[in-house]
Amino acid sequence: MTARGRVIIAALLAAAVASAAASAADAAAEAGPARRGGADGAAGAGGVRGAGGADAKVAAITNVRIVPVVGAEVASGTIVIEGGLIAGIGAGVAVPAGAEVVDGTGLRAYPGMIDSYSQLGLVEISGVAATVDNRETGRINPQVRALEAVRYDSMHIPIARSNGVTAAVVAPSGGVISGVSCLLRLDGWTNREMAVKPMAAMHIELPGLGGGRGGFAAGRMGAGTARVDGPGILAELKALFAAARAYEKRRDAAAKDARLPLPEFDETSEALLPLLKGEMPAMISVHGERDIRAAIAFVRDEGLGAVFYGVEQGFKAAGELAAAGIPVVLGSLYDLPPVWEDGYDAVFRNAGVMAKAGVKVAFSSSSSSLAKDLPYHAAKAAAFGLDRAEALRAVTINPAEIFGVADRMGSLEKGKAANIVLADNDILELRTKIVRVWIDGRECDLSNRYTELLEKFKKKGSNL
Repeated sequence: MTARGRVIIAALLAAAVASAAASAADAAAEAGPARRGGADGAAGAGGVRGAGGADAKVAAITNVRIVPVVGAEVASGTIVIEGGLIAGIGAGVAVPAGAEVVDGTGLRAYPGMIDSYSQLGLVEISGVAATVDNRETGRINPQVRALEAVRYDSMHIPIARSNGVTAAVVAPSGGVISGVSCLLRLDGWTNREMAVKPMAAMHIELPGLGGGRGGFAAGRMGAGTARVDGPGILAELKALFAAARAYEKRRDAAAKDARLPLPEFDETSEALLPLLKGEMPAMISVHGERDIRAAIAFVRDEGLGAVFYGVEQGFKAAGELAAAGIPVVLGSLYDLPPVWEDGYDAVFRNAGVMAKAGVKVAFSSSSSSLAKDLPYHAAKAAAFGLDRAEALRAVTINPAEIFGVADRMGSLEKGKAANIVLADNDILELRTKIVRVWIDGRECDLSNRYTELLEKFKKKGSNL
């Protein structure tokens, strides 16, 4: 063997060793949070990290007004944080010896808010294509995983966090089946470290409403796209689901009987199986009254767990949604009414009407740059008939229940993750200042691009 050949082989061996070491490190990083208290048991699921692991501190927030969301408020109480969890909460809770004490006099403690549909980490600057990664080409993409594309260092994440949003569902979009969203805690060094649920829901999109000025049809379908009605898409989905179930039967039969040939690998069917087995819900973007009713029947016929997103005319089918037990995640309340005949205030009244009918409602920013505005969507609905306590639930415990993490977050209770927000007033009010934020017991830096620019121009002003 020549000297050059020996050098090449040595280089290849070194690269292989480095790759194996990196893979082992990645696996340990993913499994680490789960070992520290993950309930999911899956790599990257993480559960509760215990304030990020070894740097966990015992802290006590004292003399604070506690708004637990579930249960009665405490006018002045103490919250003890230990191991990333709420170790004690209430009026008579003792402060552990050696704990870091935070005086909450004049402040209110809330659970961190949860954005039920966002594009955090997928869209940085919407007008710059290189920073947008929220959709794939094609119409049927159940294999897409939003977690893989999340930019964990997005500038919008600390901005949202500084306004009290501590977790978010990050969802893909486009096509008929857009892919699988993930539920993230808004703190962490990598996308997998941030993941609370790597697979939160399978996203299915029905066409938007037409007839309004700019309407949802124009915004969601795109120029030049042939319009297909909701029932037509649902029929197409039924055929896809039937094919996936048949594929699974053939595959399982071949595994049991060596005489039977294995079916050719079908990526689409494989990706749909977790949905069809009930391992995750379908999150169906549905908008008009007719399509809402058709989607309710579709979910019932297919035996799917489901969450409806958008639901702009949900107030016209509130009774049917409640009877079906399907929760609703509302889109941005900054949008114009899609159908002007419904009234200028239809998007604001919608949540209140559905909640009164018994539908579990949650709010979303439907954005990345505007994820910080999540509480103000709830506030708008509260101004138009939604009970104010229910508005707060719709950005805290309701999303946690909808996405199956209510045992870990969404309220201030002993044993839950210490996702705590200290505010100087009502958290849904625009003029309220968020003073401090903890995620999994670790206090977060509230500096962000906005504060950076503020300080920059303060200095410029002082030099004039």
